[in-house]
Amino acid sequence: MSDTFFVDQRFCGPPRSGNGGYVCGMLAGYVDAPGVSVRLKVPPPLDTPLTVRESDEGKLLLDRDTVVAVARPTEVSLDPPRPPSFAEAEAASTTYVGFTSHAFRTCFVCGPNREAGDGLLIFPGKVPGRELVASPWVPDASLARSPGGVVADEFLWAALDCPGGLSFPWPEATKLLLGELAVATLGEVAVGERCVVVGWEVSRDGRKHVTGTALFGESGETRGVGLGTWIEVPAKTTSV
Repeated sequence: MSDTFFVDQRFCGPPRSGNGGYVCGMLAGYVDAPGVSVRLKVPPPLDTPLTVRESDEGKLLLDRDTVVAVARPTEVSLDPPRPPSFAEAEAASTTYVGFTSHAFRTCFVCGPNREAGDGLLIFPGKVPGRELVASPWVPDASLARSPGGVVADEFLWAALDCPGGLSFPWPEATKLLLGELAVATLGEVAVGERCVVVGWEVSRDGRKHVTGTALFGESGETRGVGLGTWIEVPAKTTSV
């Protein structure tokens, strides 16, 4: 694996920076552990050579001398909820608030301005009677890490990102930015598999929200869980 990588414009979150889940997943690939926590220090730049370096803190992602993110092994203690069915997730997705109001409409994961084969098209909506949002997800062939059709881990991380930040109402005149994401990948996902992604709020403390996410395969088995920390910022802010 190269010690340098670029975040292509396709993988943006905000228009001028990388999607947090995708970038965290790329850096996590350099950490040999079943669970990895990645803290984002600054918005990950696009189309810029980013260098991975070992340090006492963990794996550093650097833009020249600026630390973009830090990754370290961790244990992700999260008990996922009972998954809704694919049909229930489809129905929930029709209520996705991002269809009418979205801070980053071109986000790689949840942006409604993306097309099939370009974005992940994960649009989490409220599941009736449950404190949960859900979305169907059918990964396309561009996400495969090999000719065998297995989805690359960084896209599983991306799928476990945005549903957390969309699991509760955003306060007016603010937006949310991902500060930290810890993920445990528990199984492979195949291209074309009918998956369900869910998100829920775990806790909140002032401007900080802790959320859980889970990815379920077509069989209903849990393929990954994520614990995210989100920070409320003024609507015009571009970093935490």
